[in-house]
Amino acid sequence: MRRLLACFALLSLLFFMSILQACSQQKLSSFEKTQPTFSLFEFFDGYSLAYGIFEDRFGNLKRRFKVNILGTRSQEILNGKSFEQITLIEDFFYEDGEKQERIWIIEKDFSENGSEIYKGKAEDVIGIAEGSTSGSAFYWQYAIDLKISDNNFRVKFSDWIYQMDDYIAINKAIVSKFGVEIGTVTLVFVRGAPASVIGQFDVSGW
Repeated sequence: MRRLLACFALLSLLFFMSILQACSQQKLSSFEKTQPTFSLFEFFDGYSLAYGIFEDRFGNLKRRFKVNILGTRSQEILNGKSFEQITLIEDFFYEDGEKQERIWIIEKDFSENGSEIYKGKAEDVIGIAEGSTSGSAFYWQYAIDLKISDNNFRVKFSDWIYQMDDYIAINKAIVSKFGVEIGTVTLVFVRGAPASVIGQFDVSGW
């Protein structure tokens, strides 16, 4: 009976936390009048880079990493309709020496009100990532398998990007499992002239 009550209490807590998280989520439409207008394809076209950190849900810094990013735009015709795509090659390297590559293939379409809609896929992403833009903000969600030791740990990313100016965007992603936040990923993207001055990161060492 005690175990049953303990399990019920835990499930109730998880449900309550998931409700709080859902209620506190900001709306993409609230950014409609903000500037500059964000376009994922335009911002990530060509070479860019990023500085990133991962914090646990208590705000403790767990990992630091850097990313070299190359974006290549193209067009695909499917059933007589033209779709614009971008391929993002992201080369991650972490402070502890770990390296990782993720290749996104992202397709752009437009909603009835003219806002940009994005659908993306990558090898370690489960299903399709879907999102949209409004003003200077971009939001999408996806599930991903994180490899920890010899095990895969499936989590959900709720991913926001806020464009600050022509060269800088800030990305904040809430990482959750079963609706409960387990950590936060924060990145600062740099593109254009500032990225050229910094140059590509040397992945051979931190």
